[in-house]
Amino acid sequence: MTWEPERLDDQRHLTEGDPGGMLRAVAASAAQVRTGHRCAVESGVDRLAADVRPRAVVVAGMGGSALAGDLLAAVCGPGAPLPVVTVRSYQLPGWVGATDLVIAVSWSGETGETLAMASEAVRRGCTLLGVGPAGSPLEAVAVQSSSVYVPIPTEGRPRADLWLVATPLVVAAAALGLVRAESTVYERVARALEEIAHRCRPSSDSFVNPGKTLAMDLAETVPMIWGSSPLAAVAAARFASRLNENAKYPAMLGELPEVGHNQVAVLDGPLAERDIFADTATRTLRLVLLRDIEEHPRVTRTREAAVRAAQDRDVPVTELVADGAHPLERLASLIGLADYASTYLALGYGVDPTAVGPITELQARVSH
Repeated sequence: MTWEPERLDDQRHLTEGDPGGMLRAVAASAAQVRTGHRCAVESGVDRLAADVRPRAVVVAGMGGSALAGDLLAAVCGPGAPLPVVTVRSYQLPGWVGATDLVIAVSWSGETGETLAMASEAVRRGCTLLGVGPAGSPLEAVAVQSSSVYVPIPTEGRPRADLWLVATPLVVAAAALGLVRAESTVYERVARALEEIAHRCRPSSDSFVNPGKTLAMDLAETVPMIWGSSPLAAVAAARFASRLNENAKYPAMLGELPEVGHNQVAVLDGPLAERDIFADTATRTLRLVLLRDIEEHPRVTRTREAAVRAAQDRDVPVTELVADGAHPLERLASLIGLADYASTYLALGYGVDPTAVGPITELQARVSH
């Protein structure tokens, strides 16, 4: 597989090289926010406020559904009156009990780990909220336990439907008073994602298309993606996982200030070296910083020092700054662009962004 940037402006290649329609799926992000909000409201998640005052909120899920839990925790922020924890496993932690709210999220409604945790939550007497497709095994668990269930129309691709599975969680948290999110917030988020979709549309040339430009920055490098706040760290995790799944591309991720105690050492490693006399291009490190307006003042100093350290070593740096007043808007501004960039990176390499052969193979091996 070779990187050919001219592919990004070849409309025929963008169509034929994306048979699963990943670009179309990313462009539907705004619609997912509106649909997720509507489904949550119509399902009556506001009933949770009358039924429960939880000690903790535990989001049970895997993959993109689990990331929805991380997104929820970031949106609630450090000022939340109770912990919001995501569990990626077959079992709930021992401390989870009858005074806790467990939100089981599964795009397919059939995820084995999530079903196991949902059933365990019911046995322990937890309040359960389910989010998944109608008629699924997850809905059956919710119905049998008289729990609130949000049916969502999952017709796209699991990793492209983050906003569809995440938005109901934020609506539920708002009903419980964990975050302020009026209905106008969801519309602002949807409009922000629509704006990104317009700027990153396939017909927009590389020199004015931020999604294609970011893909070209990342090509032939090993990206080290850092978030400057817990919220930006969630976007970094999303970016790295999309690079893995869409472009089949490696990426490191971390959060400031923690990376200042470990990953920053990579700046003196072999991938940070550049051979200007080499006959062919060599893959080198690139520092990608996702910045948030709510970063701690000491983190700002650390970030600025890290950029200087990278530049002193001729390591290229890309900085993306979150935009928006509400934390959900800021996440959308980072994640929306990252989703496009990872898809364009795949297409620039001639890689089908939808196919995930090793994941399917691994799941098949485990199930037997």
